[in-house]
Amino acid sequence: MRKGLVTPELQLQLEGYGLSLVEVHYYMPDHPSLLQLFSFQQYDVAPRYPALQHFLDHWRREIEATIHSIRMNHQALIGAGEWRPVDTEWLIN
Repeated sequence: MRKGLVTPELQLQLEGYGLSLVEVHYYMPDHPSLLQLFSFQQYDVAPRYPALQHFLDHWRREIEATIHSIRMNHQALIGAGEWRPVDTEWLIN
């Protein structure tokens, strides 16, 4: 294989990484009634999610905001395809 044909993102997908969308709902200690949102995408491996764990460890150490909740969606981008039968056929001349 020639060098440069595989992008870093494709290499991660071939290694089993999928794309995660993470929404962190948080509030600052001086404004506990104001809920804020921080969202981002990253490549991660289900079900352990090491990249998310690394991010949350950083948040706990460095960020003064308190996490209220986290929503996450994850999708493996490379996998078995979906096959559906076709019930109708059109002939076009």
